[in-house]
Amino acid sequence: MSDHAVLHVRGRILVGPEEVRDELWVVGGRVTYDRPAGAQDVRTVDGWALPGLVDAHCHVGLGAHGPVDRDVAEKQALTDREAGTLLIRDAGSPSDTRWVDDREDLPKIIRAGRHIARTRRYIRGYAHEIEPADLVAYVAREARRGDGWVKLVGDWIDRDLGDLAPSWPRQAVEAAIAEAHRLGARVTAHCFAENSLRDLVEAGIDCVEHATGLTDDLIPLFAERGVAIVPTLVNIATFPKLAEGGEAKFPRWSAHMRRLHERRYDTVRGAYDAGIPVFVGTDAGGTLPHGLVADEVAELVTAGLPARDALAAATWSARAWLGRPGLEEGAPADLVVYGTDPRADVRVLAAPRRIVLDGRVVG
Repeated sequence: MSDHAVLHVRGRILVGPEEVRDELWVVGGRVTYDRPAGAQDVRTVDGWALPGLVDAHCHVGLGAHGPVDRDVAEKQALTDREAGTLLIRDAGSPSDTRWVDDREDLPKIIRAGRHIARTRRYIRGYAHEIEPADLVAYVAREARRGDGWVKLVGDWIDRDLGDLAPSWPRQAVEAAIAEAHRLGARVTAHCFAENSLRDLVEAGIDCVEHATGLTDDLIPLFAERGVAIVPTLVNIATFPKLAEGGEAKFPRWSAHMRRLHERRYDTVRGAYDAGIPVFVGTDAGGTLPHGLVADEVAELVTAGLPARDALAAATWSARAWLGRPGLEEGAPADLVVYGTDPRADVRVLAAPRRIVLDGRVVG
């Protein structure tokens, strides 16, 4: 399709969970609901159209041992694109992926800079590893380097304790989050356990990744403060294997990880029922493959979210939360077309019929 071609998408255009139109047009790479006069070189696509899917916890440029070469990062981004993910919140990467912004064939990325972790308290090669006295300075640095987000590692195994423990003292977290907000950035944090959450939320954090430690006494606090969670259930599925691998050396940690895994669906459903915003993220990169967005939406449904709300967590609601448009008039034409209604069965997300990025059919 040439740069000046017109794309006609017809069938059912899911502008929102309840707002459905019969057709849209793509002119100059943007959405319009007005039929263009005298259009030539028109390509027609039929089906159920959604805004490009969102993976709100993804790592482009990250491999099992740290940063990867550009060709590997490109394959990661293309794999996500082929799954229908056209908007990524990159929740921490040691690689400079700004070159992606110049590629019209790759998903759009909202970066959170590089992870910020406590010294020797995270996966080697992933994060800035620092002490609390330096936290404000590093948060300011990553706030300036990112796209409106900063990523902290809120907890990790403490080898002396043999279990998960908070990474940061309350005062350091308060000062760091205040600095990020002063610079116009939101803050999110990796958190598996229970005991880091209250300090982070009361310090003003905007989002928590994984949130497996969310308990009944903490849920009202999250809801009151409007703190979002990105459960990454496809990642939490790996907890039993991790626990098995650490059993001999860290039995307390292993038992804790198993408990967090066993209650994962109840945790997510409890958060949803309380009105906590829940968004789709796969934790792709590192040890998990890319392209798992459909699996994560299906996991949210398994956890008890209604199909439309699980779908919204990867489309309309997620885009609004990240400040990016959907299928409104004049928006960049980033959309995915399916053969049947994804609101009726989210499993259709695994089989996109057409993928349109900036008005070009790319898959």
